[in-house]
Amino acid sequence: MAQMTTAQALVRSLVREGVEVVFGLPGVQIMDIYDAFYDEPGIRLVTTRHEQTAAYMADGYSRSTGKIGVALVVPGPGLLNAAAGIGTAYASSSPVLLIAGQVESYNINQGRGAVHEVVDQLDVLKNITKWRSAIMEPGQVPEAVHEAMRQLKTGRPRPVALEVPSDVLPKAADVDLLEPEVFPKQSPDPVLVKEAVSLLSKAQRPVIWAGSGVNSADANGEITRLAEAINAAVIATAEGKGAIAENHPQYAGPCYYGHGSAHQVIPQADAILAVGSRLHFFAPVSWAFKPEQDLIHIDADPEELGRNWPEKVSICADAKLALKAILAELEGRSHSSQWSREEIAHQRNAAYQVTKEQAPNQVEIIETLREELADDAIVISGIASIGYWSHLAFPVLTPRSYLNTSYFATLGYAFPTALGAKVGNPDRQVVAFCGDGGFMYALSDLATAVQEGINVVAIVFNDGALGASLMDQEVRYRGRVIGTKLHNPDFAMTAQAFGAEGIKLEDRRQLGEALSGALKAEKPVVLEVPIESWTPPFQISPPGAL
Repeated sequence: MAQMTTAQALVRSLVREGVEVVFGLPGVQIMDIYDAFYDEPGIRLVTTRHEQTAAYMADGYSRSTGKIGVALVVPGPGLLNAAAGIGTAYASSSPVLLIAGQVESYNINQGRGAVHEVVDQLDVLKNITKWRSAIMEPGQVPEAVHEAMRQLKTGRPRPVALEVPSDVLPKAADVDLLEPEVFPKQSPDPVLVKEAVSLLSKAQRPVIWAGSGVNSADANGEITRLAEAINAAVIATAEGKGAIAENHPQYAGPCYYGHGSAHQVIPQADAILAVGSRLHFFAPVSWAFKPEQDLIHIDADPEELGRNWPEKVSICADAKLALKAILAELEGRSHSSQWSREEIAHQRNAAYQVTKEQAPNQVEIIETLREELADDAIVISGIASIGYWSHLAFPVLTPRSYLNTSYFATLGYAFPTALGAKVGNPDRQVVAFCGDGGFMYALSDLATAVQEGINVVAIVFNDGALGASLMDQEVRYRGRVIGTKLHNPDFAMTAQAFGAEGIKLEDRRQLGEALSGALKAEKPVVLEVPIESWTPPFQISPPGAL
């Protein structure tokens, strides 16, 4: 044991657990934690300009690296500001640790109006975190941090939170720090694996439905080998993009809001293996899963199994371990699949052509982006027209290289999430696809990017509007436009004022050459691209819509 304060024990525990970066914003209740960082050079402390940004950066760091992302905020307004980012991480199954200060222990839940007071603060996070705990004594720190890591690294990865009162942080005591632990992942039930293999090996039209759980479990190699072993067609959700390389012969295409290859592929399936997916169709469609199809579902979260569809086999397990077990059980067996690679390619190409017909300008831009970016470039797809259509048209070739907000659809998330991804992957290209409305949410963190040398490229597609809402008014509300037009700054000049590089295009057709130059810059770049307001996929009826 060694004498240390609560704040020192907290920071040293993070170091022991392998935390490398903390994103935060200082304030009176957490200054002891900041002081403790002074003596721990092993952790990089990135000071952001907004608590929401700190949470987004932790999320982007985590999802792109597979490591634990940590955000540090003051209580009350700091925690509330961070909540949108934590909610996004929750929706996206991202392992983010939120550390929040708290008012003095004697003021907790008293309603006296202490600075930054929120009564029952942790309850604010109840529905957007997997686990929460308060630290009230120095000796509680090691176990609390260790349990947070266990929660983050087992089962379904989702955010967790710790809070510490300001008067507890400077308290000193003899503290015994814990060693890090390798937590075992959940293995599949062998009986269920045999049942799944029996259905898959005799299927004549097997389909694999790949969700984000494939990426978070690093099961990309396993799902690719399984697709080859049983000759399955693979459909990826927007969150599952990158589960299998989208230029692989078994990849049949994406599914987003009812659009994509699924409407042609799923009705042909006699067996569907869903991996790491909620299996929720945002748009009701006639071609969704049918009772006569053998649905096999693998998920780390038992609450997702059978939630939306009747399942023949439900396997609660880590996706990587489950797929390995299925591959082992398949060894020596022949498959009955009648898919040909030509058929799969036809489905993939046909769906892509439909997307091009629906959104020719957007797809032209997306093709330019793909051409200029490296195969392993990390793309953050924002809440904007290009972002939406990228779910359907941007080919993802490597794991953990395409991030979106999942069902939370958080406007303003793309740029700060890209900052976190770049911190975790300094040698890879990181590009944020932003709308003009969303980019304004975190504009101030251009200062963070410059100060910290986070050389992302933020592409701001500027239509002078909250485009999806404007198009909604044009179509559903018969042109009754109100509150959706925007006055914007000159984004390129604004970037230059922060010390970043700013590039403003006169025409979107200049994008390829401009992006090529931006990727070579040794500073953050804002690339402003003029566009028209375009209809997003979810405002177009998908094939077979009910």
